Amino acid sequence: MNRNPAVRKAVDIALLRRRVSAARTSRRRGPLAPYRRILAVPGALAFTLAGLAARLPLSMLGVATVAMIAAVRDSYALAGAVSATGVVVTAATAPLLGRLVDRYGQARVALPGAAVFACGAVAMLLCVRLGAPDWALFVCCAGECGIPSIGAMTRARWTELFRDDPAAAHTANSLEQVLDECCFMVGPVLALVLCTAAFPEAGLLCAALLLTLGTLLFTAQRRTEPPARPAAPGSPGAALRMPGLGVVTAVFLATGALFGSMEVSTVAVLDVLGGGPAKGGVLALQAAGSCLAGVVFGGLTLRGPLVGRFTAGVAGMAAGVLPLTAADGLGVLAALLFLAGTATAPTMISGMTLVQRLVPPGRLTEGMSTAYTGLLIGISAGAAAAGRIVEGFGAARGYAVPATAGALALVVALAGSGRLRAALRPECG
Repeated sequence: MNRNPAVRKAVDIALLRRRVSAARTSRRRGPLAPYRRILAVPGALAFTLAGLAARLPLSMLGVATVAMIAAVRDSYALAGAVSATGVVVTAATAPLLGRLVDRYGQARVALPGAAVFACGAVAMLLCVRLGAPDWALFVCCAGECGIPSIGAMTRARWTELFRDDPAAAHTANSLEQVLDECCFMVGPVLALVLCTAAFPEAGLLCAALLLTLGTLLFTAQRRTEPPARPAAPGSPGAALRMPGLGVVTAVFLATGALFGSMEVSTVAVLDVLGGGPAKGGVLALQAAGSCLAGVVFGGLTLRGPLVGRFTAGVAGMAAGVLPLTAADGLGVLAALLFLAGTATAPTMISGMTLVQRLVPPGRLTEGMSTAYTGLLIGISAGAAAAGRIVEGFGAARGYAVPATAGALALVVALAGSGRLRAALRPECG
């Protein structure tokens, strides 16, 4: 029996692919049949559920940090600055962690990374509880450099399993986007409830425990872990230098600004329109619309060029934001938010599929982490810009920021479509 770990890993992946191929002949009909088929692959459901537990905390961190510091230090300015610092640290280090994952394997990088984050979170909790100086809170944000990009790693597993099955890979990407949207519907609400109903530090404590435990469970699923691949000779030093990846990342940057500014603007408008306990539900409708669209999109048999689908999705997002500027009632706003969300998941699914086809297998996690970095930076910048507009010109003007960001994303997508097609030409993308 061959004891070489790389050979054993290659054999495991080959056997899983063979079972995937055999499962095609027993496909059941129905809108959810494509999802049942991919989750029937041995080990797929296990790493999906473990990954879900590990990625939910990422949607909790911002709200948990703001709620905790605002409650204990009575300063939203400090809370926002600390939260933004954490986002910047995560965004700056995510591509490097992704490169290390590709080179050394998911478990060897994600486990130490989760431990670094856990230490930073514990330090933050102690500093808040014991009344440490404000500067100490910013130092604790250094722990967020270890946050593993679980979303990129789960997508890398699906890509490895369905490299020769584009239809199943499309369904898997759709499932991942739906799970992302579910996390961003549930995570912030859970964090806020914990911080207000239990004690101020409860949200961050829960997020740290979930991320640590989820990462342990996820990395324990070694059967579906992609093999580590050494860097290919002559490959670009920075991921953004890979042909086409800079275009997708730039579109994601503008798209993130749309997301971040739309959330801030919606909160401001809800404060003006009223709504009481219904505010949280209205705010979640955008993600709900995206979830529904993602489920439907994942079950479709797609035709036409990938670049065209991506550009059309960006155009749909840009157009979907425009009616929000005229919303004059709670019911109208709720309906328009749901409608605006329906373009989100298809666009993100097409965008991540583009990334998977643009980067070589040995740098897949790095490429996806780089694209997500653009999204994170955009969210922070968009939220800050919308906050300034709302404070200076009123809630009604807030939606001008996501409308501008959507238009910018469309311009970048249209201008870069030629470069994307050229980068995908060998694969007829």
